[in-house]
Amino acid sequence: MTYKTKGTCSTMIDIEMEPDQHTIKSVAFTGGNLKGISSLVVGMKAEDAIARLKGIKCGFKPTSCPDQLARALEEIVQAQ
Repeated sequence: MTYKTKGTCSTMIDIEMEPDQHTIKSVAFTGGNLKGISSLVVGMKAEDAIARLKGIKCGFKPTSCPDQLARALEEIVQAQ
């Protein structure tokens, strides 16, 4: 899945999930330096990543790249 982010330095997130298991297989951000976040969530259940990342803000912005990843994961989980 490719998710277009809103309100962050990163412009897109490419996410690959294990079929029917909600396990994150890979994450790649376009823009920004988010290799650390990508590495940390690989192998994690989407629901666990959402619980940890959702609501994180970047400075005075109402969202962040981790928050946008959580929103993308929510869309994937709801679609399955």
